[in-house]
Amino acid sequence: MRFLMIYKPDSRDSESGAPPSPQEMAEMGKLISEMAAAGVLLAAEGCQPTSKGARVRLSQGRFTVTDGPFTEAKELIAGFAIVQAKSRAEAIAWGERFLKVAGDGESEIRELHEAPAFES
Repeated sequence: MRFLMIYKPDSRDSESGAPPSPQEMAEMGKLISEMAAAGVLLAAEGCQPTSKGARVRLSQGRFTVTDGPFTEAKELIAGFAIVQAKSRAEAIAWGERFLKVAGDGESEIRELHEAPAFES
């Protein structure tokens, strides 16, 4: 089973664009290496601040593009991972380990559709 893990930090520090400390980088690197060695991690990336992003919306056939920053956002996405886990419980356990390293916030964990789910 594949799961998308979306990281939403409690603070807006991810909007500053400041890189993590060397210690934070080392701790996250260790966890990422462990997840890769366990065959769990398929992809992981941090997100740049919303000031470097845009939102594209389609409403009644018309597109609207809004440039960042998105200061009104209360749940900013700071990063994501795609993991391969045997169960939802295993994905949650990895999410808990990630938050111990990343700090306060939440990790929304969503199972991804697999091709067989769409076959008749």
